[in-house]
Amino acid sequence: QSWSRGMSYCLHSESHLDTGPIYVRENGKLHVVNPGAGSIQNVTPKTRPFSLFSRSFSVELCMNREDDRARRQRTDHFIFTYTKEGNLRYSAKSLFSLVLGYISDNVDHIDSLIGFPEQIAEKLFSAAEARQKFTEPVTGLRALQKFTEAYGSLVLCSLCLRNRYLVISEKLEEIKSFRELTCLDLSCCKLGDEHELLEHLTKEALSSVKRLLLKDNSLSDAGLRRMTAPVRVLKKGLENLLVLDLSCNPKITDVGIGYLLSFKKLNCLDISGTGLKDVNAVIKRLQMQIGLVHSKVPLKEFDHSNCKTEGWAEQTVLQWEQAVMEAMKPQDNLRSRAAALRFYGKTHRIEEVVKCTLVEPETKASGNLQFYKDKVQNCHLPLKKEVAGSHELKNSKKRGLAEQERERTSKQKHLCLAVEDWDLLNTY
Repeated sequence: QSWSRGMSYCLHSESHLDTGPIYVRENGKLHVVNPGAGSIQNVTPKTRPFSLFSRSFSVELCMNREDDRARRQRTDHFIFTYTKEGNLRYSAKSLFSLVLGYISDNVDHIDSLIGFPEQIAEKLFSAAEARQKFTEPVTGLRALQKFTEAYGSLVLCSLCLRNRYLVISEKLEEIKSFRELTCLDLSCCKLGDEHELLEHLTKEALSSVKRLLLKDNSLSDAGLRRMTAPVRVLKKGLENLLVLDLSCNPKITDVGIGYLLSFKKLNCLDISGTGLKDVNAVIKRLQMQIGLVHSKVPLKEFDHSNCKTEGWAEQTVLQWEQAVMEAMKPQDNLRSRAAALRFYGKTHRIEEVVKCTLVEPETKASGNLQFYKDKVQNCHLPLKKEVAGSHELKNSKKRGLAEQERERTSKQKHLCLAVEDWDLLNTY
């Protein structure tokens, strides 16, 4: 008792110091000294705070638990590298890359990209392209249309489909979704006059085409009439065309060349290998009406090396071509088997399709009919020539009047539209 009174007195004397509760063990029991009352109370010893999880416990965040794929351990949000010592090191991807990957996985659900920044849209297109989203039949077309509607020529400004008829037949709707193309190469595709893609050339979406290559496509005068009907009547369609290649189309005659006179901006024209009857008359007609001069040497505009696929969707077109080639691999085995059967005389020999390179000798035989526009005209003629050649001037005037009459008659013939022309024009 005396010991507790002394302790209580000591606490009262130094009450200004906040020492907190004081514990005293006596007779095997723990007591607490109350600073205010100076008494000792029996208390039970305090236990350690209870830990809900052990130190080795870890928490894993899982989304979309209903999806079985989400239950798998995800590692695509980490970047794995190796140190110099050969140890595996990983670092987390940025939030931007994670969001970009998520949107590219669901790119077909985007409502619109109009007004979206071009820099981020290009990265989004590349991410979706790496996942081959644009090769899917339905969702790929929907996603590609969203990009072409918003960015036009950035997605693709030049498209080369030379000798790729299978790609055109498999991905026709995707090709038709491209807008604001400036160069289109459809050489050696055997499209014909009734193909849907040729009809699409007259639409407003491709009015920006300046370079069109239609070499070896089995075109005739009827196809040229349909292709030029909007330009001749409505001043729409391919009105901005500068370079046109119609070589190796033997069904095109002098009548079909008359439809091309509506392309007033045309700078280069190739009609080699066509079925012209009066070549000299066609040469004079092109020179007088649209200012095209016959070239004695081949022009570099028609060497088919300037037209390449350029734009964001360059790799997408290559993916389409690879998919078509993979689909044709079983046919190679069948071809070898058919060759073996032909060797033993069990099947008839089937002639292979003639490629574009085999049509070249036809153009050489018919002559080079390439034309260009002479920008500087009549600048080299002398000033005084009227006195020496008055009779020549009179003859030239007569020839000019005769040619004007021919132009009037030809224009009247062209203005008499056929039923197919009116059906085509009614679609606009």
